[in-house]
Amino acid sequence: MKTPALLLLALGGCASLSSAAAPSTPDAAQLAAMSARFAPVEIRVDLSALPESERAALGYLVEAARIVDGLFLRQRSPAAPAQLLALAGDDSALGRVRLAYFVLNKGPWSELDHDRPFIPGAAVKPDGGNFYPLDATREEIDAWMRTLTGDAHAAATSFFTTIRRTPGGKLTAVPYSMEYQGQLGELSRLLRKAAAATKQPTLKAYLEKRAAAFLSNDYYASDIAWMELDASIEPTIGPYEVYEDEWFNFKAAFEAFIAVNDPEETAQLARFGKELQGLENHLPIDPKYRRPKLGGLAPIRVVNVVVSAGDGNHGIQTAAFNLPNDERVVAEKGSKRVMLKNFQQAKFEKVLQPIAAIALTPEDRSLVAFEPFFTHILMHELMHGLGPQTITVNGRATTVRQEMKELNGTLEEAKADISGLWALQQLMDKGVIDKREERSMYVTFLASSFRTLRFGLNESHAKGMALQVNYLLDHGAIRIAADGRFSLDLPKTKKAVAGLTHDIMTLQAHGDYAGVKALLDKMVVIRPEVQRVLDQLSGVPIDIAPRFVTAGELLQAAR
Repeated sequence: MKTPALLLLALGGCASLSSAAAPSTPDAAQLAAMSARFAPVEIRVDLSALPESERAALGYLVEAARIVDGLFLRQRSPAAPAQLLALAGDDSALGRVRLAYFVLNKGPWSELDHDRPFIPGAAVKPDGGNFYPLDATREEIDAWMRTLTGDAHAAATSFFTTIRRTPGGKLTAVPYSMEYQGQLGELSRLLRKAAAATKQPTLKAYLEKRAAAFLSNDYYASDIAWMELDASIEPTIGPYEVYEDEWFNFKAAFEAFIAVNDPEETAQLARFGKELQGLENHLPIDPKYRRPKLGGLAPIRVVNVVVSAGDGNHGIQTAAFNLPNDERVVAEKGSKRVMLKNFQQAKFEKVLQPIAAIALTPEDRSLVAFEPFFTHILMHELMHGLGPQTITVNGRATTVRQEMKELNGTLEEAKADISGLWALQQLMDKGVIDKREERSMYVTFLASSFRTLRFGLNESHAKGMALQVNYLLDHGAIRIAADGRFSLDLPKTKKAVAGLTHDIMTLQAHGDYAGVKALLDKMVVIRPEVQRVLDQLSGVPIDIAPRFVTAGELLQAAR
């Protein structure tokens, strides 16, 4: 985790804004108990193989991650930076625990408690983040966007603009390069220093192009360079995921993952990239919705994280990601899957194994293993790039993301999970993966479903998992023993997995917002039999709280 001091440094000159009154907030003991749901894990990475030039480049990138933390706070709420500064000035026991929990959540809202504010004066978390005017409503923004065409509509719905009011009160799109000019200028400077330090050509090219993108607001060339990156250091830095924009899923939040490659693990997984077109060709949907030619690149990287920041480090920690999200880049080059191995190992040991001991029947809990956990996360990320992406609705060219709006995150995470299981079964049947691991794969997923549900139904991955678990229950795939523990009927599970993959991808292909909303309204609930298991997991950490020891050492050495 970023230390509070580093997060404070990242804020720069952010403005102070007041917040509305909030209901009663937790005391120090309650906050300590809330924090204890995250198991502290020291993140140390062996850098001994890096030459001095690359260690210097890595140090500049760790510095850049500090800036990303501050940018992300601004994007979550205009009041968040001032709230952090106020907490930093409170040296009482309560003040210190509030500050620590604020840093963990990157804001005054407890993500595991449906975003309940936990500091006095904190307003309810804004659904539109700080991407839209505070006095605007979703309906006003939606109606305004519908009046726009061409370049004006593209700018308003862009990943990389905020929506603000002119002095006359009209709505307008403001490029990130203007909105965050000071912080992006500093990010650009640090990336150029890293580019000057490294001796690796593709890393230098990416860093130079991304530094330029922060100033031009055009990220296309740097996304292409990131897809072509092949170096010992794997930096991902910039505006990417759109989950913070709960109104439309249009606006991208800033994040950073600064990592080093694990070349041996990466080489072992390269074979999966070669299977993607075959999987696309056999998706359990109408053939007209399959893509005859995927983007040319599908790199897979297994890395160990040195530091993460911004949208990449708050609340529940990311285990892997699939980027970029720009449909133009995906169509031309495909997308890259990055597996955060040291994070995944910590999650498996601290969270998943204890869950399996409680939630699963004895014969199944012994089959829960790291390898299928790791492999399903990989396939989840691979499947984000398969299935409907660019679609046609009523003769209009559009994308699944734009049609699904705020529902896109939940549906896409459910799609990646369930179709990931379908894809792994296909590869087992083909002989790419040892079929003796079949039941282990499914029961490890079942144990992990409880892990994800504990994130809370205000979170996209958890909502997507509720849909999957309830679908499996409704189709008889999940069996519940007399003592309440869970197991699987494997033949019914395979059939249900293919069925839900079909249903989700067909809704996506049709751009059927109303159909998706009806499905999620019905299925995104925690049923009593599931809740009984969740209630028994109170002594198990929900996730990890990383402490970036190696990153701190790099910063200390640079001073």
